[in-house]
Amino acid sequence: MDTIKSVEAACKELRLGKNISRNMKTIEEDDKELYLLRLLESEVAYRNENRIKRNIKNAGFYTLKSFSDYVFDDITFPDSINKEEISSVEFVKKKENIIMYGNSGTGKTHLSIAIGIKCCNENMKVGFYRTAGLVNRLIEAKEKNELSKFLNKLSKLDLLICDEWGYVPLNKEGGQLLFQVISDFYETKSLIITTNLEFSKWINIFYDKEMTAAMIDRLVHHSHLLIFNGESWRIKHSLIKKKFPN
Repeated sequence: MDTIKSVEAACKELRLGKNISRNMKTIEEDDKELYLLRLLESEVAYRNENRIKRNIKNAGFYTLKSFSDYVFDDITFPDSINKEEISSVEFVKKKENIIMYGNSGTGKTHLSIAIGIKCCNENMKVGFYRTAGLVNRLIEAKEKNELSKFLNKLSKLDLLICDEWGYVPLNKEGGQLLFQVISDFYETKSLIITTNLEFSKWINIFYDKEMTAAMIDRLVHHSHLLIFNGESWRIKHSLIKKKFPN
């Protein structure tokens, strides 16, 4: 058996994978200790890269966005946070929440995904759901007697993003299940909510005054409210507007 195959066999036994054997001949280092260090460093980097890819895949983003092409000009920030603190995702490490409020197409989803991707790159676990889709998953899990399993999956997240909050009214069961998730995350995890509904209209989502008040109370505590004032990006860049400008 040649050396490469022997290394591959040893890596398999130690559950190290084949990356080490692939990198053996690519590292140029005469010092044996430094050679071993470089080889191990390459394995660490390889595993970190795979972990990030896995985090992004498991998050459920329907598209990938970043901060590189994002413009913060039309966002009103509270005194409690600024764009640098958002871009650093420090608020997630502090278990704080962000509520993004504004009209459709103003960049809320883009920013929430960019934050989520940044968290994945920093080895945090993220879940991205359209809110109606999350509620459907909760109801389906309950019907299959798998609710505890799904809630346990959510509990392992560092950040839960609920996109399009309030776009679809919820039935009583759906509202109760969503309230349970919000309660479970309270002061233990971070939440991002994107919505085009002001708080006073949330009663139209849940149809339960007391539960709506309790939901808002938990979300607002430890939260930063970002207000998106701009024109819809989709309308602004639409083919119709290009063809028929004002």
